Amino acid sequence: MNNKIEDFLHFIIVEKGLAENTIVSYRRDLQNYTRYLINVEQIISLNNVTRILIMNYLYYLKENGKSRATIARTIASIRSFHQFLLRERITNNDPSVHIETPKLERKLPKVLSFDEVEALLNAPCTSSEFDRRNKAMLELLYATGMRVSELCALKQQDIHLTMGFIRCIGKGNKERIIPIGKLATKALATYIEFARPVLTKKKKHDFLFVNHHGESLSRQGFWKILKKVGNEARIEKELTPHTLRHSFATHLLENGADLRAVQEMLGHADISTTQIYTHVTKLRLKDVYSHFHPRA
Repeated sequence: MNNKIEDFLHFIIVEKGLAENTIVSYRRDLQNYTRYLINVEQIISLNNVTRILIMNYLYYLKENGKSRATIARTIASIRSFHQFLLRERITNNDPSVHIETPKLERKLPKVLSFDEVEALLNAPCTSSEFDRRNKAMLELLYATGMRVSELCALKQQDIHLTMGFIRCIGKGNKERIIPIGKLATKALATYIEFARPVLTKKKKHDFLFVNHHGESLSRQGFWKILKKVGNEARIEKELTPHTLRHSFATHLLENGADLRAVQEMLGHADISTTQIYTHVTKLRLKDVYSHFHPRA
């Protein structure tokens, strides 16, 4: 079964160009699934898998405290796997065909206020090379709404300061061009000229943002930096790399930006994903009304 999983993963890498994190999730979901089939249900052939066995596995996940989101993602992995097996004639039926995905509650994203963003972006005092790097990263995230994985993958050649835009490779290796403002441009120029040459420690690579070893910065490394800067700025809200992405989108819409333009800058394939931010802006307007209107 492990060989079939690897064949499937190779197929989706080649055919769909999915992100590395997505591939890791598929592998983990399917390895757990087949392990259950073998060890619990005593299944040795994928041809013997039935809808009932898949449902048993989903109940097993639920009883073990897995969230709806995890179960929904697992169903998607299992469904794609069995569709592949049938298409490649490895099996003669698809037992996942009538399994429904549980409805997920769409949680509204948490965003920072304008004042909180200002405090966060001004927390690095730019007195050291690391401060200049942190300032440039935070300004760029808020200026573009990039994902932290996209930020860490940026190369020097992706930055076009004189023209005021960056080139970003998002999910599914899809390229998008995002404009950047004057403040982010200034922070980036300062970092590239004065900080990056020192931080790279003469190591030759094109990654834009580097860690204290001079190597490319990881997502985990950025998390630590964000937590540190958030504490310095005395941000009391829960702060994640996606918080700046959410704040970017919400603040644009609050100031009258077109939803389609925001969708394109965020790199959302479906506009319904972007529409969640319109709900956030409506809630914020309601809060403002309740706080300031004399008859609220």
